[in-house]
Amino acid sequence: MDISIVVPLFNEDESLPHLAEWITRVMNENNFTYEVLMIDDGSKDHSWEVIERLAAENPCYKGVKFRRNYGKSAALNVGFGHAQGDVVITMDADLQDSPDEVPELYRMIKEEGYDLVSGWKKKRYDSKIAKNIPSKLFNATTRRMSGIKLHDFNCGLKAYRRDVVKSIEVYGEMHRYIPVIAKWAGFSKIGEKVVQHRKREFGTTKFGMNRFINGYLDLMSIMFISKFGKQPMHFFGAVGSISGLFGLISLIVVIILRLSHVISLTRSVWFYLSMLFLVLGVMLFLTGFLGELICRNSSTRNQYLIEKELLNE
Repeated sequence: MDISIVVPLFNEDESLPHLAEWITRVMNENNFTYEVLMIDDGSKDHSWEVIERLAAENPCYKGVKFRRNYGKSAALNVGFGHAQGDVVITMDADLQDSPDEVPELYRMIKEEGYDLVSGWKKKRYDSKIAKNIPSKLFNATTRRMSGIKLHDFNCGLKAYRRDVVKSIEVYGEMHRYIPVIAKWAGFSKIGEKVVQHRKREFGTTKFGMNRFINGYLDLMSIMFISKFGKQPMHFFGAVGSISGLFGLISLIVVIILRLSHVISLTRSVWFYLSMLFLVLGVMLFLTGFLGELICRNSSTRNQYLIEKELLNE
């Protein structure tokens, strides 16, 4: 199969028939073998009835319905698990992503050898204050921290080699950082394509400022796990050692000053600060030690992604 299109959706019953007609036309014009996986993230409208009708009319359309709203990351993760195409395309269901971009995205993966191609909505039709400005700040921070030179990490229109989606796990609000997760997993050839952004025709946006705040927290989580997930002692042990050493040196200085009758031990703020840093150092070091014990006893401690093997047995 050439292409799997994964469409996460929530309350999009008005746009789905138009999206399906558009996708089908593009697929047929380019003679692609394809499937469309529509993941209903607990919609309260008639989205699932529309998906059932589409599947009855065209066997290329498939659907999964969640009992409740779990979020876009969960929907994508389930879609990735079911995808069978050589190239996996994700797009939103609100008609703001254009299926006409699919052939070129497919070509970039198959002919130019990209692992992942992310869309860049260079010209946007969203609210500048509510979405555009926060999005620019978010993307600038992610570029700086991840080292991936993309302009639009959160664009819903992306293309992946099949190996990529089968090797990563998306959860929480991590869909914003799939390029970062893919790079962490060893898929480093990540490209970008300017794509058309269309005005929303039906329904209302699901974007909220809480997602912007949670996005930064998830970015910190990904960056920490990618660097110290299997060796937490490298972080906690280093910070704890520095804190403990500073506290110990400060305590020795305070004691020397007290024996020289320069300061009063119990009235000196430096005494309490030195004790604070010493205790914090010990606690952080023990945290790293416990983290190492947990990692060493984890069932995934030696699970690594292997691209190729040459074995003579």
